Amino acid sequence: MTLHPLYRITVFVPPAHLQALKDAILAVDDLSAGGYSHGMWESAPGQEQFRVLPGTHSAIGQPGALVREASVRLEFCIPRDAARLQRLLEDGIAAHHPWNSPAVFVDTTEFASP
Repeated sequence: MTLHPLYRITVFVPPAHLQALKDAILAVDDLSAGGYSHGMWESAPGQEQFRVLPGTHSAIGQPGALVREASVRLEFCIPRDAARLQRLLEDGIAAHHPWNSPAVFVDTTEFASP
C-alpha cells in the first residue's frame, strides 16, 4: 500500500444550501485526486446548535437565543497543496456558505491505495 498525503475538508451546511455549496466548490476545483474527480461525501442531516453572542450579526438567530438547525456534513479530500486549499476555503466555501462563520474543519491525513 502507498500512502498519499491529503487534506480532508469537512463543512457543515443546511440541507437547502447543500447543492449550491457543492456546485460552488466544484466551480473552484474539480477535486481531482488519484484518477478521480468530483469526490465528495455527505452524511444524512443532523442538527447543529449555537447561541448568538451579543454584538454578532448572525445570518439567523437573535443574540442570546439558542438556535438549532438541520445540517449536513459534507467532506472532500485534495492532495496537500496549501494554495489549492486556500482557494477552496475562500472562493468555494466562504463565498457561498449561508452562515457568517461556517463550521469548516481541515485535517491532514493520508489515503492508502494499493
